[in-house]
Amino acid sequence: MSSTTTNNPEAAAAKPEASTLKELSPQQWKSGIAAWLGWLFDGLDMHLYGLVASTFVASLLIGQGLIPTDATPAHDLVKEKSGYIQAAFLVGWALGGAFFGRLGDVLGRSRSLALTILTYAAFTGLSFYAQTWEQLLVFRFLAALGIGGEWAVGSALLSETWPKKWRPWIAAVLQTGVNIGVLLACLTTYAMSDLPPKYVFLVGIVPALLVFWIRRNVPEPEVWHAAKANAKGQQPGIMDLFRGEVRRTTLLTIIVCACGLTAWWAFMFWHAQHLRNMPELELSAKAEFAKAVTAVDSAKWVMSYKQKIVSLAFFLIICSSIAGNFAAAWMARLFGYRRSIALCYLGFFLTMGATFIQPRGWESLVYVWFPAVGFFSGVFGLFTMYLPPLFPVLLRTTGAGFCYNIGRIASAAGVVFAATLASGGDFKPTLLFAACLFVPAIFVALILPEPKDGGGNATETKLSALE
Repeated sequence: MSSTTTNNPEAAAAKPEASTLKELSPQQWKSGIAAWLGWLFDGLDMHLYGLVASTFVASLLIGQGLIPTDATPAHDLVKEKSGYIQAAFLVGWALGGAFFGRLGDVLGRSRSLALTILTYAAFTGLSFYAQTWEQLLVFRFLAALGIGGEWAVGSALLSETWPKKWRPWIAAVLQTGVNIGVLLACLTTYAMSDLPPKYVFLVGIVPALLVFWIRRNVPEPEVWHAAKANAKGQQPGIMDLFRGEVRRTTLLTIIVCACGLTAWWAFMFWHAQHLRNMPELELSAKAEFAKAVTAVDSAKWVMSYKQKIVSLAFFLIICSSIAGNFAAAWMARLFGYRRSIALCYLGFFLTMGATFIQPRGWESLVYVWFPAVGFFSGVFGLFTMYLPPLFPVLLRTTGAGFCYNIGRIASAAGVVFAATLASGGDFKPTLLFAACLFVPAIFVALILPEPKDGGGNATETKLSALE
């Protein structure tokens, strides 16, 4: 056996790559479908809470006797507790990325993918039964473990089974799965806006059905099997991320992901609260109620109207994000990953800054400014195919999951801190602060390593000793 084959499991398992969709093997199609559906339901389950956060948490706090029965979702305690719940979710996401990422390297991609989906489906469904805000926090934390793990495992599964030269476009399609999942979350909350908000979480149970198909139809990648055989029982550990050549990659990607995710999640969570609390939207809702012929209580009608507007805003942001996925993929093919990440972060900074630097009407926010910000979220799709190949095969889901998701620890702290910057229901200072986080990330992104051949591993030969 040659030294190349011994030290490089990808070379050992390599076959001529498909150049057209017709040339893809059944295994590749099954892996792609499993990962895409996993990400679709990932997007559904992760955003259900954000769309109903303030109203659901307010109902829980009223039920616990912590706020008056006539309190609105803009109550300070609602902001505080909903922020804590979202922070717990982001911490769980980070820990899940590391934990299930580790399982993905040890147990295999397919097995771990099934476990992550089962985890987030079960605990999203259990959120329906939350009687206190503390219980909801626990359920969201546990659901996030699976969501964070699914990112790491699903991205590695595709990077190892589909053609390398397709990786930027695969990343765009994979991220579109998340976007469509978010659209389904919007549709769910819109369609169920007349029901108590807890009912939306029952929809989150549906992904569990996917697990049975994955376990029966999706095999482990040949690259992973070759690496396991080559390692002869010597599995690299998480501390190997901070040794040798890989340490620089680990630290740089953590910084870039932490800054970008903190800013993006601050926007995704607090923009809905900002919109819902705008006095102008309140007046618009009351004006529409005055025109309506209904016996429904005015407060309930206004709350439902606001929820529909928030869902509409989410819908437009995600539609814009889908276009952004393919724009980011095109840039990655043209300029490379690191320059494309820097350019998208610059776009994020400029659009978020312009959106919140001055007062704007709710209609212009919903139809123009929020979608403009959402367009640049396509950058996060690039990380799915960019990060896994930077690490050795048996450290791949550990490395990608840890580096990308550990940034959510910073995001969690950012969400809680951001709430303290808000005055009443005005989150403009919060979101302007978040936009500034893209600035250091731009400069760090420019010194990231660049994979070869559209996503090949630039450091694999140097790191093969870890295998």
